[in-house]
Amino acid sequence: MTAPSGQPTLLYRLYCSLTAVAAPLAWRTVRKKLLAADVPTIRQHERLGHASLPRPKGRLIWFHAASVGETLSVISLIKRLGERLPDAQFLVTSGTPTSAALIEKRMPPRTRHQYPPLDTAGPVRRFLDHWRPEAGVFVESEIWPRLIVDAAGRGIPLALLNARLSEKSVEGWKKRPQTARFILDNFSLFLTQNGKTAANLVDMGAVADRVQPGTNLKAMSDPLPVDNSVLEDIQTEIAGRPVWIASSTHAGEEEIVLAAHAKLLERWPDLLLLLIPRHPERRQDVAALLKQAGQSAVFRTSNGRIDTETQVYVADTLGETGTWYALCPIVFLGGSLHEIGGHNPFEPAQAGAAVVTGPGYFNFAETFAPLIETGGAVEVNSAQALADAVAVWLSDQDALDTARDAAKSCVNTQKSALDSIVETLCDRLGLKTTGV
Repeated sequence: MTAPSGQPTLLYRLYCSLTAVAAPLAWRTVRKKLLAADVPTIRQHERLGHASLPRPKGRLIWFHAASVGETLSVISLIKRLGERLPDAQFLVTSGTPTSAALIEKRMPPRTRHQYPPLDTAGPVRRFLDHWRPEAGVFVESEIWPRLIVDAAGRGIPLALLNARLSEKSVEGWKKRPQTARFILDNFSLFLTQNGKTAANLVDMGAVADRVQPGTNLKAMSDPLPVDNSVLEDIQTEIAGRPVWIASSTHAGEEEIVLAAHAKLLERWPDLLLLLIPRHPERRQDVAALLKQAGQSAVFRTSNGRIDTETQVYVADTLGETGTWYALCPIVFLGGSLHEIGGHNPFEPAQAGAAVVTGPGYFNFAETFAPLIETGGAVEVNSAQALADAVAVWLSDQDALDTARDAAKSCVNTQKSALDSIVETLCDRLGLKTTGV
């Protein structure tokens, strides 16, 4: 464990002053979003530091994540830590209603979820007074200065796990070296996704012996859940037709996907596209694009059934992606045909799928690199290239099987690092193991 040193910088003090002034507006904005998601009032007030659950007895280890992907990525880690620390309880904080709903469905033993406090004095104080964690683990790029500084100031050892910083963020922090060092000095450990992030953290002022290059924690996540009854129903409706998936698509990508599907339909007239928009609330936009493309579609939320005339099935729901991946081994992963950053390819790979991606996967560059190198994923940049890639796997079962095996092998290689991460966390955060 490492106690923070140094005095708060002028910029940090200015941040605290500005966030205090902006707190009422921030609360109104956050509350509006939570209300729109039908989050109960008692849970809305968690953002003000008012816990909706009692603190459990014994030592509590706190994980803080941003949203869905980061929250789910720590589930396997919490399970493994729970085996090694049978007396420990766990708290997960994340900011979105979607992440809260998904973590509730996949909650590890002795774990509870809360929304994090706004990064101002009162909410942070109330949160820390109530939960009194023995250690805190921040996931990826969740840097909330007040929460970090106040937690470390109470002697709570902190780690930044799966650390990933954009080039823009790195350059911004480098322009404020004193404040960067002041914030980073509050962490006892940095476990990064790759060597580049490790080097950037040291350049930004992190103490070098606290920084360790690691691997992408999302590779170690449990496979997405599968609803077998839904899977069987959809398989019956499809009745053996060829299928491919376009998952986590964003605005501006569906047009390219539908153009690729039109080309594929020329060769496979009974081909079905299972389209999974990243944001289901965009269903009206997607419906308009389907109409423009002249492709007949059924939306899951409309409870329509797939028949021989259905060319596109739109899975406009949340929490069912694992079921769809179990349905089909060919997955195009969106957020990549434009400069969006991509999404986690290990989710379809764990389900046994081969992956197609666009070039804009910069948030997952270190994850896609071995997949592409070994043939578990291929990169495309146009509707024609997307159609060509899918056509290869639709027409050549051996090629598809080889790609699927390569993707699964990459996942298994990454998963082997989980025990090492657990050991490092326990050592650097002073978490004495009481069982194996």
